[in-house]
Amino acid sequence: MNKTEIAKLQGYLRRKFANANIRVVAMKTGDSAEVFIGDESIGVLADDKEDGDDSFTFRMAILDIDLEEDA
Repeated sequence: MNKTEIAKLQGYLRRKFANANIRVVAMKTGDSAEVFIGDESIGVLADDKEDGDDSFTFRMAILDIDLEEDA
């Protein structure tokens, strides 16, 4: 992912989730980026170029221990 894509994705996520603390940081692999809220990593964005379409996939793992903290 390039800087322009990362900036657009970060802006989109901030607007979509109404959270200005979301940061998108490029990973060394080049085709993915890590998503943070503050200092906590919450997921990974992957660039998915298939059949000429450019899209992005967001994956967020939710651990059972994370659910217990909110209970």
